[in-house]
Amino acid sequence: MIQRRDFLKITAAGGAVAALEGCGNPDHQLIRFIPEEDLLPGIATWKPSICTLCPAGCGTLVRVMQGEAEVIRNGQLGIMKMGLAKMIQGNPAHPISQGKLCPRGLGELQVTYHPDRIKSPLQRTGERGSNQFKEITWDEAIKQLVDRLSPRQASTVSSGWFGFLTPPLRGQRKTIVDAFSYALKGGHIEVAFFDPGVALRANFESFGQSAQLPTADLRHSNYVLSFGADFLGTWNSPVAQSIGYGEMRKGRPGQRGKFVQFESRVSQTGANADEWIACPPGAEGAIALGLAHVIVSEKLRPAPAGLDLSAYAPEAIENQFGVKAASISRIAREAAANSPAVALIGDAGTAQSNGLFNARAVNILNVLLGSVGKPGGLNFSPALPLRGTELLRSKAELARPEGPGSVPTYDVIASGTKPPQVLFLHDANLLFSSPASQGYRALIEKAGFIASFGSFTDETSAFADLILPDHSPLESWLDDAPESGSLLTVASLAPPAMAPLHNTRSMPDVLLEVAQQLGGGVAKALPWKTYDEALKAAFTQLYNDKGKSSAKDADEFWSNAQSQGGWWSASESPAPITPGRTSLPAKFEPALFDGDAAAFPFHFVPFASQMFYDGSLAHLPWMQEAPDPLSSVMWGTWVEINNRTAEKLGVKMGDTVEVASQHGSLQAPALVTPAIAPDVIAMPIGQGHTNFTRYATNRGANPISILAPMKVEGTESLAWAATRVKVTRVGDGKLVMFGASMEELPADTKHR
Repeated sequence: MIQRRDFLKITAAGGAVAALEGCGNPDHQLIRFIPEEDLLPGIATWKPSICTLCPAGCGTLVRVMQGEAEVIRNGQLGIMKMGLAKMIQGNPAHPISQGKLCPRGLGELQVTYHPDRIKSPLQRTGERGSNQFKEITWDEAIKQLVDRLSPRQASTVSSGWFGFLTPPLRGQRKTIVDAFSYALKGGHIEVAFFDPGVALRANFESFGQSAQLPTADLRHSNYVLSFGADFLGTWNSPVAQSIGYGEMRKGRPGQRGKFVQFESRVSQTGANADEWIACPPGAEGAIALGLAHVIVSEKLRPAPAGLDLSAYAPEAIENQFGVKAASISRIAREAAANSPAVALIGDAGTAQSNGLFNARAVNILNVLLGSVGKPGGLNFSPALPLRGTELLRSKAELARPEGPGSVPTYDVIASGTKPPQVLFLHDANLLFSSPASQGYRALIEKAGFIASFGSFTDETSAFADLILPDHSPLESWLDDAPESGSLLTVASLAPPAMAPLHNTRSMPDVLLEVAQQLGGGVAKALPWKTYDEALKAAFTQLYNDKGKSSAKDADEFWSNAQSQGGWWSASESPAPITPGRTSLPAKFEPALFDGDAAAFPFHFVPFASQMFYDGSLAHLPWMQEAPDPLSSVMWGTWVEINNRTAEKLGVKMGDTVEVASQHGSLQAPALVTPAIAPDVIAMPIGQGHTNFTRYATNRGANPISILAPMKVEGTESLAWAATRVKVTRVGDGKLVMFGASMEELPADTKHR
């Protein structure tokens, strides 16, 4: 047996290979590969990148230094000296992040180095969902894709449809997926639990322009009203909004803006408010119009002709929802007197059955406050002019067939009655992020062929026939066109910060290779050979449209964009807004809730986790280890219960409670707090995975699983805050909170 001291001597003299040979394990030798790049030992290089762990699109800088890593090259495992990402921070030059970053952005390192990353293409060998796969080559994997997709180029498709499920995408990645999908007589279906569709629809109806998320100019605001939007935590563009909020509060000598939050539980944002006012679920729009009533009736601001708000007098709002009429009147007067003021709505406020009404009501309040399209108010980021790529996508959409083979409606997809012939997945974990009652499992089980482009096995990709592992974001070309967070025109771009560790390939590159092998209309729709070639074509168009003043030619423009993390305009130019329908969105209808109030007495409000967002980051151990900023809970989940409610139920802090709806039940420890309304039960989303790496599997409970499949009226969005539940104590329990000793932590988390 070799001694540790001898092992270190051998390693120092002859490397790890000699040491392993000395151990007598020739079958496990590691090859020492020749470095693929020139690096200076001990010298750090900062490379631009883009955070992909939430939709905000923050620009980052990655600290890269020489190190040794275990890599796969030409199908062989070995050791190589290479540039390794060591640290991530916000890019000071980028208009969205401005040098700052949230905790989720820091966790992107762990996507690259995660021990459970899929390292090579996999083919299913067992039953669907059995998690039984074998490694295959990329040539074999791409041949299977081509064989499956070739028949779809026929003039008619006899059976099934082709769908490509992803989270919402932007930039050239979206263009490639769109064109690929529609050229194959299918469609690109964007899915997300925190679907922005209600806000997009409301903004389109209110302002008569293309649907877009708002950019609140908080740094110039004097008064902020928020209806449930956790804009400092997880909603919209939280890093940019936090920077603007800091400027509003402390960045102007002698001037400090005021902030009022209406919501049913204290969020991270609500905890920072000057005033927090309990708002019953579904009452957000009525309260906003109560504020508007005061502004109009007291002639505090100019009002459009014919706007009848008589039904929303503060006294009527107090009688119906319990919010004090005196508070409504005072806040309305303060907001009108402290221009510029802005009102925001998001999260649970738009996830009720009447969420569209609520959002349009808040837009009317903004119009009355005179904040729409003004400094310190509600604005929209300028559109990114990439005419060539947009034209390509438009042509692809126009060519989408309406007959056999076309993508079915949402209802058909949800029911699973018309399963897809071929289904592609990319970071779309439907079986976790959809209510069990919504029926997506039938869709997945009946699909003819499924290919997943994920880096990890999760509840949905476990059903795939092929898994084609993507590069990590730090190993890949990236681009983005952030929809919110800045009034500059922004086109983000980043080359790979480091070489790939494993036998992975970029998803857009795989699609482009498959398109070339398919030939015909698919190859014509995707004329590029590589993803970076497609990116360069888009930035050449951007140079011709906007960038000629910043570079001598398109090549210099492309080079400059790579080095700084993209291109952005030199001055702010918010999209022009002409307020459209300032009439009332409709007669107020109370929000509908699933479940009889007598049997299910509590409103159930899931909320985005600061660490896990929608559950897609629960596999990162840093996110599991980081304490929640309000509860300080780690490595688990909890059920928030008002302290008076808990006393009535006989529940103490940490007790295990059962939360049950008409669609299922779950168990989790109770977090007893006064920071939630007595008739509301809340849970963070993120835990409760049944298959998502060693760090997230079988940990905690998933509140999405017991939700009702209700929609927001007038949209296809899930009304995820419209479920009623009952709560029962089932036994003792324990919360793992920051400051606990190692003995109190779950045994499988020690020493990680």
